[in-house]
Amino acid sequence: MTGPSVPEEVIEAAADRIRAGGLVAYPTETVYGLGADATDPAAVERVFEAKGRDRSKPLSMAVPDLPAAAPYVRLGERERRFCDRFLPGPVTVVVERTDHVPDELVAGGERVGLRVPDHEVARRLPRSADRPVTATSANLSGQGSARGVDEIDEAVRDRAFVVDGGRTLGGGSTVVDVTAGTIHRRGKRIDAIEAWLAEN
Repeated sequence: MTGPSVPEEVIEAAADRIRAGGLVAYPTETVYGLGADATDPAAVERVFEAKGRDRSKPLSMAVPDLPAAAPYVRLGERERRFCDRFLPGPVTVVVERTDHVPDELVAGGERVGLRVPDHEVARRLPRSADRPVTATSANLSGQGSARGVDEIDEAVRDRAFVVDGGRTLGGGSTVVDVTAGTIHRRGKRIDAIEAWLAEN
């Protein structure tokens, strides 16, 4: 899935906001996400503030492709095969982080949720910003996710640069720890993921 075309100048303006430590609401193949520089503790804190999210709940990060994740995660052989099979896609893979990922993003844990979205805009943004971008829904914590910019709560929208990519498909990514064989959240492609885990 690619979604409607978004002009390059809009992507560049959003990337500038990311590099400056600000927030961006952007479309993905599921719902609208709230992006910030995932390597900047202050920017990550702004995401928690905007969402009213408990700091004990980790955030995931999105990259444009798997090679771009190399400085930030360590993938085992089985994890790499899984990623080659399911990414890009509506899947969050929980993997070992490196020291380039701040404690604030992962609530002090040793693992981080990795996304390579199957959406052109959601990949162009971290590529243009040249850094991983937080991958969490652009909504107030506990409220429904937004499939269009008109559904993003004003409290979130007022803090963010909004990239309008039209309506998204909805749903949520499946969150999986391949090493442990654990599904943390059942979402899109769950049947194929469970089958892969059982066979590999």
